[in-house]
Amino acid sequence: MVLLGQDFWKSSGWHLLDKNEEGYLNVTEDFIAAYFERPELVPIEESCSNERDLHKKLTLNPTMKVENKDLEKFKDKDSAFNYQMVLNFRDFILQQLTLETALVNISKGEKINFPPLFVSQIVHVIVRSIVDGWVDPIHLRASEILFREQSVTLDNGRIMVADRSTVQFQTQQSSLNTEKNPSNMTQIDILTEDSGNEYWGRSDNFDTAIDIAFGQPGLDGLCRVYEAWIAHFLKFSCQIRPMSKIEDDKWKWHIGLDVSSNSILNDLYNGKEVSEQQLKQILALFSLNPDNKNIFKEDMRGYPVYLGLSMNEFGVISCKPQNLLVNLPILN
Repeated sequence: MVLLGQDFWKSSGWHLLDKNEEGYLNVTEDFIAAYFERPELVPIEESCSNERDLHKKLTLNPTMKVENKDLEKFKDKDSAFNYQMVLNFRDFILQQLTLETALVNISKGEKINFPPLFVSQIVHVIVRSIVDGWVDPIHLRASEILFREQSVTLDNGRIMVADRSTVQFQTQQSSLNTEKNPSNMTQIDILTEDSGNEYWGRSDNFDTAIDIAFGQPGLDGLCRVYEAWIAHFLKFSCQIRPMSKIEDDKWKWHIGLDVSSNSILNDLYNGKEVSEQQLKQILALFSLNPDNKNIFKEDMRGYPVYLGLSMNEFGVISCKPQNLLVNLPILN
């Protein structure tokens, strides 16, 4: 099958950003302005005049200073809260050199006063920049795992992952008896190498599922995007390979790519008892080796870093790729 690369993830806002000489993303007024065109902030018929006036001003000047008193004049306090969160996010990223800097600082513990959803949106747009030019839809679909929660279905050795928000929306549709009109139902289709080209027209719908079981192209795609993520941020190349299990008497370093993996790998490393249920949560294991072993600290040279990706007890993957930015045993 011939793979034809096209545009994708337009909702990320990547096309509204500028790149600096290092390939990192500079925040632009157009990028910020797009936030004020989101459904949560666009005035509706019931919106008061104060809300309408502020919205108009922000669309014309998205970096203008907004006082608390401006939001206190809103009739709808939920709308005022939504504005405050976007403004907090706006002010935070405007203080950073790049979006990459923003994410690294958050990963290092810098306080934020906006919901984690905005952090996922930063990851989304950075990943979009990293994978620009990729033509394999399976790899791109696997990359979604880095910035969108996934619902997991285990089926005869397959590990099927589908976008959690889309699954929840589909469930809501079913509960509203939309089976009476099936054409209105959101359809989640399994993406395969044969059906890959369907991805381009629906990438922003996040309505495809892939298999990330050992040996599947989806897992290979996950390896490639983690490699590209590290190269983009940390400026070194590495090889990440899937593993079926860790059997290493000289196990020295590991990183969980989510909260569950961190906990499980820590217990395994320290020889603590891990339940069968916890072990079943582990969906993928990887070994990471830098192409230049001198990138690592001296006592880690020649040794792999093991990575784990797990679902939580509710069958959801909440990947945190930023763990790779602060926890690798590199010299600098």
